[in-house]
Amino acid sequence: MIRFRKNERVLPGLPITLGFTILYLSLIVLIPLVALAIKSADLSAAQWWSTVSDPRVVASYRLSLTTAFIAAIVNLLFGLLLAWVLVRYDFPGKRIVDGLIDLPFALPTAVAGIALTTIYAPKGWVGSLLEPLGIKVAYTPIGITIALIFIGIPFVVRTVQPVLQDMESDMEEAAVMLGSYRARTFFRIILPDLIPPLLTGFALAFARGIGEYGSVVFISGNMPMKTEIAPLLIITKLEQYEYAQAAAVAVVLLLISFALLLMINILQRWSNRRLRTVKGG
Repeated sequence: MIRFRKNERVLPGLPITLGFTILYLSLIVLIPLVALAIKSADLSAAQWWSTVSDPRVVASYRLSLTTAFIAAIVNLLFGLLLAWVLVRYDFPGKRIVDGLIDLPFALPTAVAGIALTTIYAPKGWVGSLLEPLGIKVAYTPIGITIALIFIGIPFVVRTVQPVLQDMESDMEEAAVMLGSYRARTFFRIILPDLIPPLLTGFALAFARGIGEYGSVVFISGNMPMKTEIAPLLIITKLEQYEYAQAAAVAVVLLLISFALLLMINILQRWSNRRLRTVKGG
């Protein structure tokens, strides 16, 4: 049996691991992002602004952001509910349900888009039932939102679930025994600890929804000014060899995602400090 001394490490020291980390991040993240910004710089300032402020582009931004935000809010609520059920209750088929949560990660997004379009199309299983009621899902913003809900739900569940599993139930039981209502126990004791993972799950689902393409392109209908998402517009410009314009549209989406992540990080730090202050006091 191989034994290591206390001063020996299985992995190399800081210089090697830090160098590998920086190299990896540079090749996978930093260099592509810099190349994207450089490509968009081929346009003059007036051309750049004309590209990103075009009514068709603005409409695609508005549609992508609105549907991604609504889907993230829905995932925030139902993701918390799913995580709560999976952690706090035992029922037949629990492992199957828990495994199905990760299905959007494993399923190719194009397959998901085709499946959702088949289900919600006017002649689909669900669409045929909604059509007589005057509700059209496929080829509308509603269909886009449903697709984004499908691909975003695992982010919320998988960020909240570990926190719920590590959360001790002693304080909850004590609050109930002291006569506290269940709703008050949840909002005053449980929810404060869940705010950071909920914000993280929301941010991940929102950011994924902004840039989602495969699961949305089939169910959206791709009608300019109506159901054309920003990623599809980028693909359209690439097919038309308008590389600089496509890069400019992509840079705006990238800046929106960075701003979102920065805001969520600030909120997380604020909530963590507030939580530590409350517990310390």
